[in-house]
Amino acid sequence: MKARVHVMLKNGVLDPQGEAVRHALGAMGFDQVEGVRQGKVIDLELAADATEADITEMCEKLLANTVIERYEIELV
Repeated sequence: MKARVHVMLKNGVLDPQGEAVRHALGAMGFDQVEGVRQGKVIDLELAADATEADITEMCEKLLANTVIERYEIELV
């Protein structure tokens, strides 16, 4: 089984990396970019008996800082 986990900062949490990307794009002439939120994608290759509950537990315990980040699980 394969799963993809998308991790993003929650709304309202400052994203200095995203702001740096937005600023750099503006400096390159891409003035139409009004905001950038940067996150991470984690691809997992799992044993056939893994469950979505297992993946959720992985996210809660290690893959995402649930105080400031949200995550979405996609089975691929």
